[in-house]
Amino acid sequence: MLKNTMIAKPRCPSCGDRKMVTDQNTGELFCSNCGLVVTDKIVDTGAEWRSFSSDEGNKARTGAGTSLTMHDRGLSTVIGAANKDATGKPLSAGIKSSIERLRTWDSRSQAHSSADRNLRHALNEMGKLKDKLALTDAVVEKAAYIYRKAMEKKLVRGRSIQGLVAACLYASCRNTETPRTLDDIAKGINIRRKDVARCYRLIFRELELKMPVVDPVKGVSRIASIAELSEKSKRKAIKILNQAKEEGIVAGKDPMGIAAAALYLACISTGEVKSQKDISIASGVTEVTIRNRCAGLRKMINE
Repeated sequence: MLKNTMIAKPRCPSCGDRKMVTDQNTGELFCSNCGLVVTDKIVDTGAEWRSFSSDEGNKARTGAGTSLTMHDRGLSTVIGAANKDATGKPLSAGIKSSIERLRTWDSRSQAHSSADRNLRHALNEMGKLKDKLALTDAVVEKAAYIYRKAMEKKLVRGRSIQGLVAACLYASCRNTETPRTLDDIAKGINIRRKDVARCYRLIFRELELKMPVVDPVKGVSRIASIAELSEKSKRKAIKILNQAKEEGIVAGKDPMGIAAAALYLACISTGEVKSQKDISIASGVTEVTIRNRCAGLRKMINE
């Protein structure tokens, strides 16, 4: 792109004319009268905008932020997938095959030790579980942080990667108060619930994690959605649970169990027909637990 600029200095050393033309692509400054190139290395002092996304309107000066969910935290360089040289011309067949080989070795060389390979595999498993269980970025970020701490304590050696990944995700869900049960996570990663629970107890004890008390109200929406209950029953159950919290009945009880019992009592109150078995399947707790929790809640409501 050519641009006419009126520059006071310098004059053209050949004809003395002041009318100079700047070529923005090549960085040349030349005289419009005689065509003499005065300089061929003009420094562009404008903004160095560069778009790192498909959105051309995004004028970000940096790339994506660092993240614990990537084994290299997003700081390593990657050989691009475009088979073109600096001028935009396609590569020849010989050079193209060499670049493909370089890409392969570049990807392999980023994990030098067995610990790096272990971390890369674990974080890939977390990414898969994130989509299966509909988890947020914050939950997976926290899980990656817990897994890195477990690696520092050398808890990974000799144990299943899937088991520890599932345990870290469950601990993250507990920490962020995301309603996901051990059964949900074990089913998502396709291992036994017993293995997930064992790994969770290990990291809970060794890392000295502090878990908040789960609010049973947070599980009401999830159970009601699976059991296809009405909004009226859901609101009634939340009202019962809030009353139970004020009375101190909730303390020490399984949150999902008492939430399921509150929903069952709410269905009876609103006249909605749902059996204990339906609520049990939706909540993942046994019918015996629901009956036991209902006894305490009924006593509170009657009083």
